[in-house]
Amino acid sequence: MTKNANDVVVVNYARTAFDKIGGPAASVHSTVLLEAVLRELIKKSGVKPEQVGIINHGGALFSEIALLTDIPARQALIHAGFPVTTLSNQFDRACCASTTAIQMCWNDLKLEEVEVAFATGADNMQNIPLLLDAKYRHEGSKIENIKFMDALMELGYPGFGIVAKDAGEVAVEHGITREMQDEFAVASHDKWGKAYDRGYFDGEIFPFEIAQAGNKPPIILDKDQQPRPGTKLEALAKLPTVYGSPTCTAGNCPGINTGASGIILMTRKKAEELGLTPLAKIHYVASVAENHRYIATVPGLAIKKAMNRVGITIKDIDIIEINEAFAAVPLTSTKILSEGDDGLFSHLKSITNVNGGSIAIGHPI
Repeated sequence: MTKNANDVVVVNYARTAFDKIGGPAASVHSTVLLEAVLRELIKKSGVKPEQVGIINHGGALFSEIALLTDIPARQALIHAGFPVTTLSNQFDRACCASTTAIQMCWNDLKLEEVEVAFATGADNMQNIPLLLDAKYRHEGSKIENIKFMDALMELGYPGFGIVAKDAGEVAVEHGITREMQDEFAVASHDKWGKAYDRGYFDGEIFPFEIAQAGNKPPIILDKDQQPRPGTKLEALAKLPTVYGSPTCTAGNCPGINTGASGIILMTRKKAEELGLTPLAKIHYVASVAENHRYIATVPGLAIKKAMNRVGITIKDIDIIEINEAFAAVPLTSTKILSEGDDGLFSHLKSITNVNGGSIAIGHPI
């Protein structure tokens, strides 16, 4: 495709390693992780903070954000040394929050509101507080047992359903079996292992220091904590399903994770002006919404929408990334994209998440 001065391009990226539940980053607020990502993006790229027009930030765990009140993106950018005039925005679209940040940057750049934009995401699932119902504030003091709510429990939407149950049921309806999901999970860990061994993540993950009490040296978080290359299919097959799902287990779903990431986007013209080499062009960003039950189908539908807009077909695609919210999700979505062609379905699986996905790497929401 032709190059244009107004193309939206990616010029750099960075992320923390992703921690797992019980790991060293348990009490590090997601805003602190975001601050570290902003500093690293500036360091790696040579872009000056005053050149950044806006930071669009996705974070899905607002109860964790609330530990520092609100506006995490603005707090992080000020602590990271950006001018106080830098615009910021933050939002929750669950698993799509940080890719929505990319979409917002794309919009800002296409509308010529800014020339340089940062898209970021951060969550710490370990740091979510236990919540008290507001009635204890309203009703005042009286003698009773106080009950806490755990926002991680079942990870669904109150009054709608449990996402693991929905994803598992819809996967079965599309012919995606429990065994297929377990196989996909094993492959996710093994693909991460191969990518790690060949240094794929070396330019992506930066070391993050976690201070320790007393005179203890800081812990350096520089490697994803969750992956288990060599995981055996037989071991996953023994795990019980969770939350009433017919297929989803602790083995074919991601864990309770912590991490932050970011990418730098700008116009091609600006990249040339700053002497930066574009790594990729973003042709289009598509969003779709469906009934909550059909979470596993939405990535496939979004890919279809984007391809239609750009004028290509699935056979033109060389590599696919679909978030492994559960193994059911990339499997169901690639099945939809294959449109009943078993050979194409097999091919699409082989080009999806080729360096491992959230089941291995981790899934800060």
